[in-house]
Amino acid sequence: MIRKLASGEYRLYSRKTDPKTGKRRNLGTFDTLEQAKRHEREVQYFKRH
Repeated sequence: MIRKLASGEYRLYSRKTDPKTGKRRNLGTFDTLEQAKRHEREVQYFKRH
């Protein structure tokens, strides 16, 4: 899940909420949407292998 921040950066959040806090986990902040999408693909690949 990628959201655009007020600063213009993009932040990648986990799809599920963190049971401890009830919020989504921050998986990184990126300058461009393309960088965030690339990292999301890397995360999904890592989870499956």
